[in-house]
Amino acid sequence: MPVMSIISCKIMQDEIVWILENDSSVDEVIVVENENIREFSGKLNKVNLQHKVLPLENIPLLSERNNESDENNESDKISESDKYTVLIYLMELGLHKNPKELKNKVYKTVESLTPFSSGILVFYGLCGNVLGNIEKDFEVNSFPCPVRILKDRKNRIVDDCIGATVGGTDNYLRLLKSVGDAGTYLFTPMYSKGWRELIELDKLHKDPSKALKMMKKTHEIIGYKRVAKINTGLEYTENFDNAIREFAELFDFEILEFNNGNQEIFEDCYGKMKVEIQNIESVN
Repeated sequence: MPVMSIISCKIMQDEIVWILENDSSVDEVIVVENENIREFSGKLNKVNLQHKVLPLENIPLLSERNNESDENNESDKISESDKYTVLIYLMELGLHKNPKELKNKVYKTVESLTPFSSGILVFYGLCGNVLGNIEKDFEVNSFPCPVRILKDRKNRIVDDCIGATVGGTDNYLRLLKSVGDAGTYLFTPMYSKGWRELIELDKLHKDPSKALKMMKKTHEIIGYKRVAKINTGLEYTENFDNAIREFAELFDFEILEFNNGNQEIFEDCYGKMKVEIQNIESVN
């Protein structure tokens, strides 16, 4: 039975829930246990998606799964031919503060998941231009399994999670141009909940009130005046409107709203990886 591993910043957990909820061929979902999964696991439970939460050392190796599959009789193989496992590894938001550290952590995680994976899909974009060569760096002819990253329909790696959410580079550039007259935060539902962790507000200053004052001063200097709500059509993250209003009131920002968020890139890249690992499985 093939295993697709998804390595993702936890900012894109809603898109993963949506994918799993809409793919009836998934036989098993395993979430690697770490400090980033609590909210994600709760969302899976809320939509009644059965899953296992396991430390990496307790997950069966791909070779063990294949040996077990070989012991099945032919009828079992036929009935399970379209089934497979999805393995999820979520990573912390704070890595974005240090692109070099982000790259090192993603690469190490790819390597650590290889023994468990038929293929690895990386739910990241260029992210400061540090992940642009990840597919080349893990070429299938020298690496045990294919590694793929989020790309738009013109085969361009997306800039970041916002670029992925709005459908790729062209749409992202149009969006940025439309708000180019003033500094604007672009918030998806998860961004609205995770912005404090993303900017590591607690590390800026031991006193939260002084940290916020510092942020306000920074906004004035660099010209940030707005927060834009990017509607994705997904409702797994609750109280999106309230979170946006709270952020806007905190910094005296104007609120904009855009309805061009979608799951096109996530669905396309997931579907392509699924076909790729199934083709590899059929050859083997």
